[in-house]
Amino acid sequence: MAAPSTASIPSKNKAWAYSEYGNPVDVLKLDSNATLPEVKEDQVLVKVVAASLNPVDSKRMLGYFKETDSPLPIVAGYDVAGVVVKVGSQVKNFKEGDEVYGDLNEKALDHPKSYGTLAEYTAVEERLLALKPKNLSFVEAASLPLAIETAYEGLERTEFSAGKSILVLGGAGGVGTHIIQLAKHVFGASKVAATSSTGKLELLKSLGADLAIDYTKENFEDLPEKFDVVYDAVGQTDRAVKAVKKDGHVVTIVGPVIPPATMFVLTSKGSILEKLKPYLESGKVKPVIDPKSPFPFSKTVEAFSYLNTKRATGKVVVYPIP
Repeated sequence: MAAPSTASIPSKNKAWAYSEYGNPVDVLKLDSNATLPEVKEDQVLVKVVAASLNPVDSKRMLGYFKETDSPLPIVAGYDVAGVVVKVGSQVKNFKEGDEVYGDLNEKALDHPKSYGTLAEYTAVEERLLALKPKNLSFVEAASLPLAIETAYEGLERTEFSAGKSILVLGGAGGVGTHIIQLAKHVFGASKVAATSSTGKLELLKSLGADLAIDYTKENFEDLPEKFDVVYDAVGQTDRAVKAVKKDGHVVTIVGPVIPPATMFVLTSKGSILEKLKPYLESGKVKPVIDPKSPFPFSKTVEAFSYLNTKRATGKVVVYPIP
């Protein structure tokens, strides 16, 4: 799509925002007169084409980490795909018209921006963005940043490498679908096992899982086989620690944490997206988007309600954004 010229950027911005904490149905409102975000010298202004939702968006809206949040009101959204329409004076790698994507909050829980991605325009630091792979649509690109970067960082933290085995808990979710693919196709896992409900087992296999475990019928911790790494994307470290080898690693992104498991919060980096670009362009690693997506911008509250059922397969995306 063609980038609007700087001269045609409006002074007002449509944005989904909330001025108090609570459920999206109660607090998330469309503001048709939001001011445009200020573009700092290390930032670009992005005309948002698509944005994806993440569980952290809902937890933030509910006030789960209000002690470390930025001041209300807040425009929701972490993930963005769109077109650069203005660049700050220190920006070196992007120019107007570039198609980019990224997670605009460097630290997910430590004062994330008050101005998110569920808006016509948003401002993002250059270091958090990457050029969109040409073979991906904006919807596909928007689905990736937070989830794929989280999957990658967790694998790095466990020192995962070729020849190791891994068990993924929550293999059909936004992060889990990428842990499976990265472990198998990027890191060279010897064996990938993953859990999901009955209807999603074939998806796990199609992504690269050698063993798809139906959590409604069997307990993964009762398997005789143990794994070098257990990556918990659902919050089951009490069980995960029983499925890991003696000298293995358990990593989680959802508390509470039972030792020896460790938990981390993503540090967003555009460089991870750049590193994974060849795998995305070759199709070895694919976006996984829930069949109900994309939701139109006007149905953003419904998109959050669906995300909060915890039944989504892959990612929930909002598109087109006006």
